[in-house]
Amino acid sequence: LKFELLQTRFPSTPASAPERRPLAAAHSCPWPRAMASIVTLPADSNQAQGLAKYAIDFIGGAYGDNIDASVWEKAEQFHTDSVMCGVSALAMQTNAPSCLREEALTYPDPKGAKVFGSAERCAPEKAIVANASAVREWDSNGTVFGYNPSIPGHIAGEFGHNDFYGVVIAAAQVTGRVDGKTALRAMICVDEIRGRLAEVFSLKSYKIDHVLHGAIASAAVYGALLGASEEEIESAIGMTVAHYVPFRAIRAGKQLSDSKGASAALSTEVAVLSMRRAMRGFIGPKDIFRNPEAIFRFCEPTTGVDAKNSQNSIDITLGNKARWGQGPSPFNLVLTHSGSDFAICGMHFKIGLYEHQSAGALDGLVSLLVKEPSILKAGADAIERINVVAYEPAFGIIGDPAKKDPRTRQSADHSMAFIVSRMLQKALTQGIPSSHQEAWKLLMLAPVDYGREALFDPSTRALMQKITFDHGGPDYDKRYPDGIPTSMEINMKGGAKFSSGMVMYPPGHARNTTADLKELLSTKNKMMGDIVFADTASYEEFLKPLTNIKALSPVDLQDIYSFDWNKMRQHPCIDGARPTPNSKL
Repeated sequence: LKFELLQTRFPSTPASAPERRPLAAAHSCPWPRAMASIVTLPADSNQAQGLAKYAIDFIGGAYGDNIDASVWEKAEQFHTDSVMCGVSALAMQTNAPSCLREEALTYPDPKGAKVFGSAERCAPEKAIVANASAVREWDSNGTVFGYNPSIPGHIAGEFGHNDFYGVVIAAAQVTGRVDGKTALRAMICVDEIRGRLAEVFSLKSYKIDHVLHGAIASAAVYGALLGASEEEIESAIGMTVAHYVPFRAIRAGKQLSDSKGASAALSTEVAVLSMRRAMRGFIGPKDIFRNPEAIFRFCEPTTGVDAKNSQNSIDITLGNKARWGQGPSPFNLVLTHSGSDFAICGMHFKIGLYEHQSAGALDGLVSLLVKEPSILKAGADAIERINVVAYEPAFGIIGDPAKKDPRTRQSADHSMAFIVSRMLQKALTQGIPSSHQEAWKLLMLAPVDYGREALFDPSTRALMQKITFDHGGPDYDKRYPDGIPTSMEINMKGGAKFSSGMVMYPPGHARNTTADLKELLSTKNKMMGDIVFADTASYEEFLKPLTNIKALSPVDLQDIYSFDWNKMRQHPCIDGARPTPNSKL
C-alpha cells in the first residue's frame, strides 16, 4: 500500500529511529480505517506543510462532500455551546473577557472582525482573543481527552477544549467570501487538527499547556480560509511553536488567575498574528515538527537516545550529534477528511459548569439522589460522609484535599469537593425529579453557582468538609481516558450506605447512550441565554443563525455574533468588583 492511496504527497517508507514512548506505533503505518477517508502525515515528512495542505484541501472541498450528517450536527452543537458560554460570561462582567473585549475595540480595522455584541470591526487577532477568552471563561464548553485506540500511536491522552471556532468566524468576516457550510467545515478542520495532535503528543507531560495544539490548528485554518499558501502556513506554524510555547505555570497553585481561563485565547491571538505576518512575507522556521530543538523532538528525542534507558529523562548532551541531527518527528499523524470518524465525534460536552473530570462524580450523585430519595428527605445533617473514588489524573488534580478551600471561581471549578457539594446543596434546596434526565436539567450548575455568594455559602462549605477521596487504583486508571471511571458512596449517620457503582460515560460524554443530549444542550443554552437576553424573542433571534449555520450566506456570517449590547441584561460582576485600569495606560 502506498501513501498515494491516502492522498498524501509524502514518501511511503518511514525512516527508522530509536523507539521511545509511542515511537513503535509512530514509525509503523496505521491502516485501521478506510483508506479513502484519511490522510496520513508520516513521521519522516514535513508535517507542518502537510497540515497546511490538509487544511487547504479539506476546507476547499478537494476531498469531496462526504462528511457524515452526524459530524455536521456535532460541529454546530459545539459551536453554539461555545458561543452561549461566551456571551453569558460577558454579561456577568467576568474580568478577562471584558478586559480583552475592551482592548480589542481600541484596535479599529475596517477590514477586520467583530467581537461578541458589536458591529464595530477591529484587528482580527484582537477580536479572536476577546471572543476565545469569553468562550473559555466558564470552563463549560467542549472537552477532548486525546485518546483514539483505533489508530496506532493516537493514545497520548492530551486535554483540550473547543475554544477556537472564533478563528473561523473572524476569517469569514475578514474575507467576506466564506459561507456557513464552509465555516462549519473549517470548524471541523480546527478540531480535527488539534484533536489528532492531542492524540499523538501529550504536552502536559512536559508542563506545556494543551492550548498549543489549538494554536497550531488556528494558524493552519485561518491561513487556509484567507488563501495563504502552504509555505506561508508552514511559516506561521513554525513561528507559533518556536516563539510562543505556553507553559502550565498558569495552572500551578491553589488559587488560579485570569491567565488560566485566557490561555487558549492568548495562544490563538499569536497564532493568527503569526499567520498574518507570514502572509506579509515574514519567513518562520520550517519543518517545525522535525526540528530537533523545537518542543516535539526536544521532549521526545527520536535519534541519539536509547529508548529503554530514557523513558523518564531527556538526554540534552550537546555533544550528542545524533540527538541534535536530522530525524523524524515522534509521531505519525492521521487526519480524517470523509465519513464519520472525525476527532470532533470523540469530544465531550459539559452539561453545565464543572471541570470535566468531575462529571462521573456528578452523575453518580444524580443517580443516587434519584434512586434513593431518602437521602434528601433526611437532610444535610444526616449525611456523615461522601466518598468519591476516582482515577488518576482526576484524583490528583480536582480531588486534591488542598482544594477544599477555593477562594476564586477559577479554583472552585477545579475543586471536586466544591462542585459536588454545590450540586448537592441545590438538590437539598430544590428537591429532585424522579427522572435522571429531568434531575440533570434541574440541578445543572450555572455561573451563579460559582459566584461570590456561592463560593462562601456556609451550607456548601459544610458539605465540602464531609467529602473524602480515594484513588481507585489500577482498576480505575486503566479505564481512563476511554471513560471517566468514578464511583460515589454516601454514608448516613444512621448507618445506611448508598453506592452509585462505577460511572464510566456520564451525560455529555461522547460514549454516553442514555441521556437525551439535544434536550440537555437546549436547557443549557437557554440557561446561558437568560443571563444575556431580556426576553425569549431576543434569545431565539440570536440562537437561530447559530443552530442553522450551515445554511448561512457570507453576508449572514458578518453579523452572526451581533446583538444589541445596550439591551443586554445587567448584572453585577460575578466575582465582585473588577480591577480598576491604571490611569497611566
